[in-house]
Amino acid sequence: MYSSETKIRVRYAETDQMQFVYYGNYAIYFEVGRTEALRKLGITYKSMEANGIMLPVVDYSAKFIKPVYYDEELTIITQIKEMPGIRIKFFYDALNEKKELVCKAETTLVFVNMENNRPCRPTKEFIEVMRKFF
Repeated sequence: MYSSETKIRVRYAETDQMQFVYYGNYAIYFEVGRTEALRKLGITYKSMEANGIMLPVVDYSAKFIKPVYYDEELTIITQIKEMPGIRIKFFYDALNEKKELVCKAETTLVFVNMENNRPCRPTKEFIEVMRKFF
């Protein structure tokens, strides 16, 4: 299993009339957690796209537990719990400054060949990096 932590401070523009973080912004927070988790492994979306592979999200689910407010610092814990194949699944826990769980989520992404828009296997380099954790 691979796990990574990313800190994000809530900006005023990300809150709604109730002064809570607007629920749609969590998808952005989780994208930041996901891209930073991969970056810490030496893998970037930019390098994958340069190698002809894109990673669209095909499934996203979230459970909202507690509100989060402007200027709070969130910790996004991003985990990959199983070896990726054609699909890669990410699990997220968002914690507030008190380390309380405020949101849980999952995303599934598919490796897609950019030339033919068909699902494909990840690169050998990607697999080599991920094997260290499984």
